[in-house]
Amino acid sequence: MPDAPAVSPPVTTAATFCATLVDEWLRAGVRHAVVAPGSRSTPLALALAARPELAVHVFHDERSASFAALGIGRATGVPAVLVCTSGTAAANFHPAVIEAHQDEVPMVVCTADRPPELRDVAAPQTVDQVGLYRGAVRWFMDPGVPDEAMRGVWRSLASRSVADACRPRPGPVHLNLPFRDPLVGTPGPLPDAASSGGSWHPVFVGAPTLDDASLDALAALLDEQRGVIVAGAGCGDPAAVHALAAATGWPVLADPRSGCRLPLPTTVGAFDALLRHADFAAAHAPTVVLRLGFAPASKVLLQWVLGSGARQVQVHASPTWIDPDHRAVRVVADPTALCRALGARLRGAAGTTWAARWRHAEDKAQGALTAATSGALSEPAVARTLGAAMPDGGALVVSSSMPVRDVEWYLAPRHGLTVHANRGANGIDGVVSTAVGVALAAPRRPTALLIGDLAFLHDANGLLALRERDANLTIVVVDNRGGGIFSFLPQRSQLPVERFEQLFGTPAGTDPADVARAHGLPVDEVTTPDALRAAVQRPGTKVVVVRSDRDANVAAHDAVHLAVSAAL
Repeated sequence: MPDAPAVSPPVTTAATFCATLVDEWLRAGVRHAVVAPGSRSTPLALALAARPELAVHVFHDERSASFAALGIGRATGVPAVLVCTSGTAAANFHPAVIEAHQDEVPMVVCTADRPPELRDVAAPQTVDQVGLYRGAVRWFMDPGVPDEAMRGVWRSLASRSVADACRPRPGPVHLNLPFRDPLVGTPGPLPDAASSGGSWHPVFVGAPTLDDASLDALAALLDEQRGVIVAGAGCGDPAAVHALAAATGWPVLADPRSGCRLPLPTTVGAFDALLRHADFAAAHAPTVVLRLGFAPASKVLLQWVLGSGARQVQVHASPTWIDPDHRAVRVVADPTALCRALGARLRGAAGTTWAARWRHAEDKAQGALTAATSGALSEPAVARTLGAAMPDGGALVVSSSMPVRDVEWYLAPRHGLTVHANRGANGIDGVVSTAVGVALAAPRRPTALLIGDLAFLHDANGLLALRERDANLTIVVVDNRGGGIFSFLPQRSQLPVERFEQLFGTPAGTDPADVARAHGLPVDEVTTPDALRAAVQRPGTKVVVVRSDRDANVAAHDAVHLAVSAAL
């Protein structure tokens, strides 16, 4: 018998409500939605899929979906709309919500929910989702089951969700959306949009600037010869940072995420290696440190700054308090504007040898790093080779644990590379999915991920359907069969080998190459810097595996640091 003709779904308030949200999100600039499939979220999923202006990315696993949305927001600065059904699906979003909160990444989280009459009565797939993410969101709203009487506020709800996710402090917004049956419907006429054609709530929030008196007072605090600029993520325009450095003669100790690790006379990229040299660190102790944006990962740098007793001035555009040492003068202002204003007010080390001494040491250190990482494909060599091999305009996503440190320590200054890492909570969960999100945000752009084997396996679900996605992603897995970072910690030398392996080394006994092939992805196993370089520069989504030994890796890092020390 022939199939029965499809019956048009009825016009429903839920469908009209969801279509209105999506229309308003588009007016606010949203261009990506990430959907974890489920039944209760049907009205919103259908509304998203109905708009060709939106790229809708479907992920089978909610945790993976949430980190992909995080990656999109991180790469674009515009929130992706993240959708799931009711129940524990919403709980699986929580780690990514925390990361977005702590690292100031915009995201609009939409959790479908059961209507009020099905809550607290043992209805299936129902948990308490009201305020689920607590203080990790910028705004929470449960508007209730869609009601025509409330249609006048629907656009406001969608517009505010994007506005609050983006400014003044970017982060996640949570909309908990209960729906009653029927879940499949057709939208009716939408509420009128703003007459301007733009977002319902246009928001104009200028980054804070300081008045002349405050700038003069801040300049008086900073006006020392022995100054350094520590540039982290959120430091502002690199051109403005380096212009201030040139005006003051202060070096820019540039974290890769800052965008300031450029081949310029004011850049010091090898700061971690330099500060491991006790004589250099002591001879170059600063009296003032200007910290821009979030802190780098380097413990050596942070301890050096604290031990110097220098006055610390911390600048960030949002009111986030970034001062783990409890020592900093806190400035909430646009870092770009502040750098430009201070450049006209500070003399700093101009006319002294301070900048030249740092420049000389940086040149020596970079030469030693190149020589020490150009032979065998050690883990330091992987980070340096990968960073140099990325095509101009590419994006490099770096996992927490050792990869982010290796990139911070060994990445050579260069133009044309954006570096991302989940450094809000510093976790290793969701890293593959974050990189997938970064790649989906700009499919034609070359994107690479540097990750260890445990973090790769931890988020193996990020590989689901990856071969079918419109992405250009190279995943470089350093496989040292366990938790490599713990080999650098006291646990390695103070515990019996068996106990260390049980609790810290924790080899998984699973080959990352086999996992990648099981997902239909091409795999390269490389053993030389040239082979890694060639694999990275070949377009297409793939996995590149580099085998390593944890104890040998410790020795390789020690050898690199000794090479820099010898060069100094």
